[in-house]
Amino acid sequence: METQKTGYKTKNYRIPVKRYCQTLDLKNSPELIEEYRKRHGKASYWPIIGEGIRSVGILEMEIYLCDNRLFMIVETPMDFDWEEAFQKLAGLPQQKEWETYMSVFQQAETHLSSAEKWKLMERIFHLYEY
Repeated sequence: METQKTGYKTKNYRIPVKRYCQTLDLKNSPELIEEYRKRHGKASYWPIIGEGIRSVGILEMEIYLCDNRLFMIVETPMDFDWEEAFQKLAGLPQQKEWETYMSVFQQAETHLSSAEKWKLMERIFHLYEY
């Protein structure tokens, strides 16, 4: 993989930020996983969903894929309130439609919101603490 040599560039902000990490499993089907990739590509991107994500205070959101496991990084300002933001997000136009549109790929019940499907991860190691 080329990214092993180059890595992924991160954005610098003029304010302190915090990070949330989440995980979600996809159904273990190469065809479904490929379609999931396509639906997150530029040709299939729903701008209203990105606008909604930004409108609740999220600065950056990245999704990584390994086999059928997804890993999401969410960067926010320090005063970001996770529960409040995701309650707002769930009520935005087309958010529920997007969740239903994506649920066919995910190992989660179709009626769940993004905040209910994606599981927050616990950080167990941080290099600069040692």
